[in-house]
Amino acid sequence: MRLPKHLICVTVAALAFSVGAHAADFQARLGSLDPTTTAKHRGLLKAAELIKQRTDGHVVITVFPSSQLGNAREMTEAVQLGSLEAVINPASFLGGFDPAVSIFDIPYLFPTDPVKARKLRNGPFGEAILDTFRKRGFEPIALWSGGWKVFSSNKPLANVKDFAGQRFRVMDSKILMQQFASLKASAIALPFGELYTSLQNGVIDGEENPLDIIQRMKFFEVQKNIVVSDHGAIVEVVLFSPSFWKKLPPNYQKIIRDAFREVAPEVEKGKQDDAEKSLAFLKKAGLNIRVPEAAEEKHMHDIMYPAGRDAYIAMAGDEGRALIKVYEEQMKKLAN
Repeated sequence: MRLPKHLICVTVAALAFSVGAHAADFQARLGSLDPTTTAKHRGLLKAAELIKQRTDGHVVITVFPSSQLGNAREMTEAVQLGSLEAVINPASFLGGFDPAVSIFDIPYLFPTDPVKARKLRNGPFGEAILDTFRKRGFEPIALWSGGWKVFSSNKPLANVKDFAGQRFRVMDSKILMQQFASLKASAIALPFGELYTSLQNGVIDGEENPLDIIQRMKFFEVQKNIVVSDHGAIVEVVLFSPSFWKKLPPNYQKIIRDAFREVAPEVEKGKQDDAEKSLAFLKKAGLNIRVPEAAEEKHMHDIMYPAGRDAYIAMAGDEGRALIKVYEEQMKKLAN
């Protein structure tokens, strides 16, 4: 029996594909909260492509953006249990799994100099933080920069004294609450979804977020003043499931780890570009935007960092104290 011409074409194409391609030996799903428009998502796709190329297609990582695989907690739990291969989440969402990582909530922890900040993330301090995840059922791969938080408020923020008496929204973090207490301001823990309405109704006066989030979430519609303080570093953590990781040959493990670290500077640059575009947008929108002088920045550091550090040590105990020691030693080296 002669096959129809169109079926012959399909059969030949299928045979050609089976000869010229092979299924990946290792397939991983990586969950992300970010939409496809962000620098982080572009970085994930770049890392996945590098891994595919360098393993000759034997390792394929598929990125699932926009919380398709669950919220931050659900995806992190799934990686810990081995039902999901990988996830990237902000460190601020991971404190319930690893209290030590809450060190990133401490204000003015990272220098704003990108070279120094990168050395801190990739050096002994960053490795010490990643190590804390291993004992808690994860295989940590890399730390990425997720940008910087700034302050905004409906009330004046002309100097440090203006913070006194104001009410700021925070995530449920004792460190962030202590940060505002050190400025004699009140900190109110509210879900992110309630932030816009709370600002609009005057339940709170201000908040802290990266500039691109302030633009994207339209907080500029209900805020008047911004201080580009860059006081809080957003740090993203790439985590793999140990059950998946142990199946990989050592050379593939190295390729994956290297790829995620290699694209980190591109993600950082993309986040900085996003911040600059958002800053220009917010200026056009008519907000009163101020960049602190170096002396004011140092003054805020001297007030806020010790308060956040002490709150962190009180929460994280000996493990936290040891990490602070590593951090402060590395900062001294970077200062020289």
